[in-house]
Amino acid sequence: MLHWLQALLPGDDRFFELFAAHSRTVVAGARGLRALLEGGDVVPKYYRIVMDRERDADGVTRDILIAVRRSFITPFDRGAIKDLITAMDDTIDQMEKTAKAVMLFDIRSFTPEMKKMGDAVVECALLVEEAIPLLRSISQEVARINAITEQISQIGGRADDLHDIGVRALFERRNGDAMGFITGSEVYDHLEKIVDRFDDVADELQGVVIEHV
Repeated sequence: MLHWLQALLPGDDRFFELFAAHSRTVVAGARGLRALLEGGDVVPKYYRIVMDRERDADGVTRDILIAVRRSFITPFDRGAIKDLITAMDDTIDQMEKTAKAVMLFDIRSFTPEMKKMGDAVVECALLVEEAIPLLRSISQEVARINAITEQISQIGGRADDLHDIGVRALFERRNGDAMGFITGSEVYDHLEKIVDRFDDVADELQGVVIEHV
């Protein structure tokens, strides 16, 4: 989309409002997942919360994609809008898959590394929630958006290390419990994928910055 045309025509605040609503839903899903990782009897309760927030996020994603089709003017490139909301929605879709795996394998206890990875998921979600409103004034907020994407990348590195440490510890103390190792590794892999999806969001945010600054 031509920059001079964007300057002449007002942007549609609906997009920013919908993106903000989606980011809040992702934060709520991340917090629900982190609470689930405390284990015990609360797991089913927080499983339902993650499921509910994923459905809410799908609804917002659908509204954004409809708005893209119907709007004459958009605040930034239509393809970038689709790519960003898809990346954001992938984060909570992966949270849903993680919670489903926990319920499928009837897991009720989680390692310290799993909980720390859950903390990393919440950190990433909060950073994305902070970044989204900055897109309204992208030229003035380049430094902060870049800093946020770098933080997400760093968290991804920490989560990768936690994944490797945790899986290794599972292997060392498996004591013939092959199923425990398999199910624990599955949870680790899902948690790592969530953080990877946030890294994808960071990449999309960087793409918007490069395109518009």
